[in-house]
Amino acid sequence: MHDLNGWIASLFEHPDLLRMGHAQRGVDLNLGLGWLYYAMGRILRPSVAVVIGSYRGFAPLVLARALADNSEGGCVCFIDPSFVDDFWKDEEKVRAYFASLGGANVTHHAATTQEFVASEAYRELDQIGLVFVDGYHSAEQARFDFHAFAGKLAPQGVIMLHDSVWRGSSPIYGPGREYVHNVVDFVDELKGSPDWQTFDVPFGNGVTMVRRQIAPPAPSPPSRSAYDRETFEPR
Repeated sequence: MHDLNGWIASLFEHPDLLRMGHAQRGVDLNLGLGWLYYAMGRILRPSVAVVIGSYRGFAPLVLARALADNSEGGCVCFIDPSFVDDFWKDEEKVRAYFASLGGANVTHHAATTQEFVASEAYRELDQIGLVFVDGYHSAEQARFDFHAFAGKLAPQGVIMLHDSVWRGSSPIYGPGREYVHNVVDFVDELKGSPDWQTFDVPFGNGVTMVRRQIAPPAPSPPSRSAYDRETFEPR
């Protein structure tokens, strides 16, 4: 596998992976908000992450790399019905695309969230460490996506909602099918709930991080011998 800069360079050979509001920049191999996605994958170390929607796979690829870089490994469950175009229609090509960019640990499900929640794959998911919501950007759909997975979160789990800070018109589905991004309205609901903590990151098209208000149990303190190894042993 490439070192991180080499891997980013391979991503950005695909111009579409510099699009869609993640504040990426090719000239200095800058993942933009992708650094946050990568960092959360490394910090949380989830065995499974879920991504709902992606134009050309930027978020699932970044999370796949983060999980692969963890010693525990991990996989990405990617849900996208390919409504924008046919890019995610051919499963053999989809697998080859992800594998060519270091995402062999991505499994794609060609379904809406409403369809996916009726599947055996959904029923088998549990203790999800990270959910990234970037599908149809209406408040109604974001609400459905969020609650479909909130009950399956691990205690330290985080849900991230993209395109969540401002309203705006999107032409992604073509002429005559424009619609207004209003995920921010659902985020406002979450901000008024006593059950969730929220944090807006207003760069690119914006992303909001959400976790449960109640803190998970404190981790057990390391043994003295483990502390000594961590602190003093040369690496």
